[in-house]
Amino acid sequence: MQWKTLLPLSLALSARATHKNSTAQDMLRFACSQLVVERLDPIVQPGVNGSAHLHQIVGGNSFNISMPTTDDPMALSTCTSCSYSEDLSNYWTAVLYFRARNGTFKRVSQVANGGLVQRGGITVYYITPYDGVSNVTSFLPGFRMLVGSPFNRNEAAVPYQVCHRCFGSIPVDPANPYGGRPCLGDDDTAGLPAIPCPEGIRTTITFPTCWDGTSLDSADHKSHIVYPTNGTFETNGPCPSTHPMRTPQVMYEVMWGTQEFNDASLWPVDGSQPFVYSMGDPTGFGSHADYLFGWKGDALQRALDARCNIMYPEDCPLAVQSDDTAMACTQPAVVHEPVDGWLAALPGNNPVSA
Repeated sequence: MQWKTLLPLSLALSARATHKNSTAQDMLRFACSQLVVERLDPIVQPGVNGSAHLHQIVGGNSFNISMPTTDDPMALSTCTSCSYSEDLSNYWTAVLYFRARNGTFKRVSQVANGGLVQRGGITVYYITPYDGVSNVTSFLPGFRMLVGSPFNRNEAAVPYQVCHRCFGSIPVDPANPYGGRPCLGDDDTAGLPAIPCPEGIRTTITFPTCWDGTSLDSADHKSHIVYPTNGTFETNGPCPSTHPMRTPQVMYEVMWGTQEFNDASLWPVDGSQPFVYSMGDPTGFGSHADYLFGWKGDALQRALDARCNIMYPEDCPLAVQSDDTAMACTQPAVVHEPVDGWLAALPGNNPVSA
């Protein structure tokens, strides 16, 4: 969900007054600025200096070429690019490029989500069940997971929890100015939007919420945590008996500043959309994301138990660092190659393949 401006004081006060009976905003929502952009993937390709495609990475600065489950980001990181100083997790996604008529590529910038201050990066959510009753369990140190597949080019194979929204392309509904819930209505598409988006494109990626309770990883990095049996976390869908442990719903929002490329004369002559993900995907069906847990101690569990609410974050038992401190947490790239400016090929020489 995108908040273009800070919520009005009257709405915030109303939320505070009705919080005990209305839990729709029980979630953490925070900015994570860019840590580094490079071709590393310690989950899918551990130890490989130059993974298959480019990622944007945020979070703790212990991100490295290899991060086994025995490593502890909480102990190895000295800073985090996220708003909460106790969150040393790493979050990463593929990168979006614009492909010009002459075949060259330029990286699309990530911009701040409404009401947040950040330098590139993404918005991260941890959402608790909307029933206001069910408890959720924090992950264990070393836990990691991924959702989506960089190889997918089939719309039918895209999880409904992965989608794109074209901002500024449809009239704003005064009763619902920010649109419906991500990926659950007509406001979103599985693939990249086919038209210019006056206010940019948002990619939403939502992770599974039913964990087997013990496994930190699995061979495909997915099998140890699955979606509820009816696929819907928001309606408190039940977890299967094989994965009985309910976890928070981790969700990423990536705001792509595509406006500089909206001039129709820059688009292909046939009118097809010109954006491509860093693995060479022009469809958007290959959108995917990785997660590696790294919260300090019981910080995340405390926040979940307190049902932290975005309307009044001052009541959440977590330490918040300044925007400047978060944005100052960066690290140099290990893979030395150009990723910005006009490029003759995508990093890693990935061909564009629909």
